[in-house]
Amino acid sequence: MTFIKTTEQDSNYDHLEKMTVFELLDHINAEDHTVPAAVKRAIPQIEPLIAQIIIRLKNGGRLFYIGAGTSGRLGILDASECPPTFGVAHDVVIGLIAGGDHAIRKAVEFAEDSKEQGWKDLLKHNVNSKDVVIGIAASGTTPYVIATLEKCNVNQIITGCISCNQNSPLSKVSQFPIEVIVGPEFITGSSRMKAGTAQKLVLNMISTATMIQLDKVKGHKMVDMQLSNDKLVDRGIKMLMSELNINYETAEHLLSTYKNVRTAIQNYKDGN
Repeated sequence: MTFIKTTEQDSNYDHLEKMTVFELLDHINAEDHTVPAAVKRAIPQIEPLIAQIIIRLKNGGRLFYIGAGTSGRLGILDASECPPTFGVAHDVVIGLIAGGDHAIRKAVEFAEDSKEQGWKDLLKHNVNSKDVVIGIAASGTTPYVIATLEKCNVNQIITGCISCNQNSPLSKVSQFPIEVIVGPEFITGSSRMKAGTAQKLVLNMISTATMIQLDKVKGHKMVDMQLSNDKLVDRGIKMLMSELNINYETAEHLLSTYKNVRTAIQNYKDGN
């Protein structure tokens, strides 16, 4: 099957500099509307990868995201939200980016071209066969990501990927490839736009579905969230009020005592 780099194809629009602000916004929005449908078409690819992640996390494994540029930053964003949202340790979901932490804020030139550094970055975390590594690259051609997944395969580590081109080199080295074909960008080649949005939606699906299956959500509530600010403390109190049919003061005392919504609910029901 021929590899066509649709993320680099010419935009469906031209003479952008001659458009009004309203016209620009309207056309960008029109393109963005196509992304959820592309993600929906990829659900049959997303589901089996999540199934593998759940199995490994239940058995003490970890989930790694690895990418470059926008893709790497999106992986780090998703990983960083898992501890406060679901109460998991910071080393359960880990995001890595070509160029290291400095590259989160500023581009590190040619970092994505290294074929050795990605595996070295994983080894710093003692990656092993209990883990899952997902490569993220809109084009599906980033050497840093492709070479890393090749090395993971050799070491019996489950690999997946999120890309936005069909039959890309990255997909070929992934055991569980996810391809979200969003087509040309509004600005030709600017894959931080539709491709970035698609990757973010898929990452939301992966982490959220996984954590729900790991019993980190009760009903529709984040009962294991970290109580890291006043807003979340208040949310936790209201969860207790709703779940246990108690007043604010009692809920506040419970949360202050047990520091966790799930633990407070269980102890209250146990009569402690």
